[in-house]
Amino acid sequence: MIESQRHSYHLVDPSPWPISGSLGALATTVGGVMYMHSFQGGATLLSLGLVFLLYTMFVWWRDVLRESTLEGHHTKVVQLGLRYGFLLFIVSEVMFFFALFWASSHSSLAPMVEIGVIWPQKGLGF
Repeated sequence: MIESQRHSYHLVDPSPWPISGSLGALATTVGGVMYMHSFQGGATLLSLGLVFLLYTMFVWWRDVLRESTLEGHHTKVVQLGLRYGFLLFIVSEVMFFFALFWASSHSSLAPMVEIGVIWPQKGLGF
């Protein structure tokens, strides 16, 4: 660890992987839309975007593992922060799906007057 560091946190260096992942996601999205609408080159762009995303995930996690194991930047405080962050992510996903199923149950058990007091509403094709 760096001797001049006066705290136990790890300040990350600038990384190209967030913008790389964003460009890969953009290429995947545009390629998927092009493919679904039968545009020429849509499948190629979709494939390139997915490969770019997978490559970005691989090298980003490679860098994180290198920082933690070889360089020793992940102190106990940093590891605790990573655990709390992951736990909060899981909790937020549970709350999101709970809200989604709550809204679905509410709409099916007590449909609104605006949709004709039936569920699913007319015209959805169910």
